[in-house]
Amino acid sequence: MKEKITEQSIRLFEKKGFSETSIQDIVDSLGVTKGTFYYYFSSKEELLMDIHLGYINELLVQQERIFKDEKNSCKQKLFEIVYMLLSDIKPRGSAAKIFFRELKNLSPERLALIDLKRDRFRLNVEELIEAGMKNGELRPDLNAAIITFGILGITNWSYQWFNPNGSCTDREVAEIFVEMILRGIQMD
Repeated sequence: MKEKITEQSIRLFEKKGFSETSIQDIVDSLGVTKGTFYYYFSSKEELLMDIHLGYINELLVQQERIFKDEKNSCKQKLFEIVYMLLSDIKPRGSAAKIFFRELKNLSPERLALIDLKRDRFRLNVEELIEAGMKNGELRPDLNAAIITFGILGITNWSYQWFNPNGSCTDREVAEIFVEMILRGIQMD
């Protein structure tokens, strides 16, 4: 039931927004009581935090799997990260919208925890860029931090416009993005 509450809440938060969705809206849409909701969550904010943690923790697990693959170059790992973020839109695009749009509704303490995890994801990408700069795959004169923000800005905003059932597949968009990125930063 906890998963059903979470999934339905994501749909409602996406449609109406976190602030405009009440606990009553959530339980009514599921045909359960508020007692059922409170059995799993102490508050609507705790539910929102659970959504945020589920989203970022899954991305970190996938990122770690990509980075541990020692047979792939830095460029290949960069492609895999971009592709992972784009391919995640189909199954979890609604959660991504909630993640980015509803951060403002978390308490400072909860937001700090999410920020630590977001920073970890970003710093992992930055370290990958730096490794590529050191090993000669990427130009040595780059500002790795700014490049990382650019890459994440490109990919993280895609959930707003990318249609996984559209004319380009997630892999094709990832290839376009990475080609665009690398042409600007790879060694000649």
